[in-house]
Amino acid sequence: MDLQLLAALVLGIATIVVIVLRTRLDAFFALLVAALVTGFVAGAPASKVIDSITTGFGNTLGSIGIVIGLGVGLGKILEVSGAADALARAFVRALGIGREPWAMGATGALVSIPVFCDSGYVIMNPLARSIARRKRAGYVTLALALGCGMTLTHHLVPPTPGPLGVAGILGADLGGLVLSGLVFAVLLLPVVVLYARWIGPRLEGSLLPEVREAVYGRAVAAGPGAALAGPPADGTTAGGGMADGAAGAPAADEPEEDPARELGTPPDGAKPHRVGALRALLPLLVPLVLIIANTVATAIDQYAQGTLDGKGYDPSPIPAALAFVGNPVVALLVGLVLAVYGLLPRWTTRSRVGGWLAQAAASAGLIILITGAGGALGEVLRATGVGDEMAEAIASWSLPGVLVPFLIASLVRIAQGSGTVAMITAASVSAPLVHGLGISPLLAALGCCAGSMVFSYFNDSYFWVVTRFAGLDGTAALRGWSGITTAVWLGSLPLLLLAGVVL
Repeated sequence: MDLQLLAALVLGIATIVVIVLRTRLDAFFALLVAALVTGFVAGAPASKVIDSITTGFGNTLGSIGIVIGLGVGLGKILEVSGAADALARAFVRALGIGREPWAMGATGALVSIPVFCDSGYVIMNPLARSIARRKRAGYVTLALALGCGMTLTHHLVPPTPGPLGVAGILGADLGGLVLSGLVFAVLLLPVVVLYARWIGPRLEGSLLPEVREAVYGRAVAAGPGAALAGPPADGTTAGGGMADGAAGAPAADEPEEDPARELGTPPDGAKPHRVGALRALLPLLVPLVLIIANTVATAIDQYAQGTLDGKGYDPSPIPAALAFVGNPVVALLVGLVLAVYGLLPRWTTRSRVGGWLAQAAASAGLIILITGAGGALGEVLRATGVGDEMAEAIASWSLPGVLVPFLIASLVRIAQGSGTVAMITAASVSAPLVHGLGISPLLAALGCCAGSMVFSYFNDSYFWVVTRFAGLDGTAALRGWSGITTAVWLGSLPLLLLAGVVL
């Protein structure tokens, strides 16, 4: 590999680590500086580096910025109306105490099959927060299990765009990849939950203060462990874990807070506001159904036209209509309207609703900026050729056939951050090598998809979505999110070798 490009990658990563961990500057500044350092060390002209930064920033926010803003607004309405609390109660009743991480991981995996994990995480995170609020602990565990459950199917199961494109490039059977990806996801889900349950309690004390207050309320905002100064009334462990068999109710001498207290006092003659679980679910369910319908209809239409790679695809009338209403922006707009008019009482004033949405927009601002900066760094890494250089280098090594696409995807993912780009790049490089490697196109596709899950960190926009919503920063973010994605990557390796025997 070109040593100059390797040095650009290493120095770019080192810049982020030093600024985030050793200075007073935040991640947004660190990512932008790292993008400049990477581009200049790689030898790119200054104008090209700036163009790559602005292009990457704009492209990333063009796809996820509006979604984050709408999702945070939807979450705020779910919170103030008491809907999120109603969902949490129903969730805990249906699944039983102690199984919440399994439920969140499985829910994330199902949601992320047709929905981009960025959008799905923003939509589902209020549920994780509400469950943790009722438990008074365990939010990091739930947030990590939800996020990594989404990672599994986002990387492994069509019709998400990455695996779908890999199948088209390698000529792999789409049905076989769906089935194999689902098997991998099911077998890797225990890795997600076990890692989340292990690391979650260790990171509860590292929650950012504003996230701690948003999740647990002002009672615990004073500092880590304030809510757990004595034995928690709901059966949670002192370390932040969730004990089996807990009752899940506040102590007898501690009045339960009204989940809809921010609505204020109802006017004379109005009934107290209560939201049922089914009505609370609609603003979340309708956007998800619309997005799923769009993805599935498009995949079926592309398959019928023989254009799974997206080239030359001309949507039929029904998929074209679903592509509009199922676009995450439109779908979340529908969800937000349903939340405002379906969950809030009629006596809620327009100014109060506007105030809540303004609060949500303010809290979303930093998340949006950091996510865009992560996309800017990824674009600089792509434009300077670091990912392509690493892919060509690994393809020339003497390795078992199944490991070639796996490692190409892994190194490209580390180099530029995007899992979708990593698997597509690995498929493109591996396509002419498949016959000579003695592996089937399906096995090569699985290798590309599994390898792209490795070590999500600073140059991955989803890293910033999860860690900002989860309230983790610095080394806590690396131990939690980078660690759990690397754990499932390692877990996929023996599964891939076993699949090499079977396939």
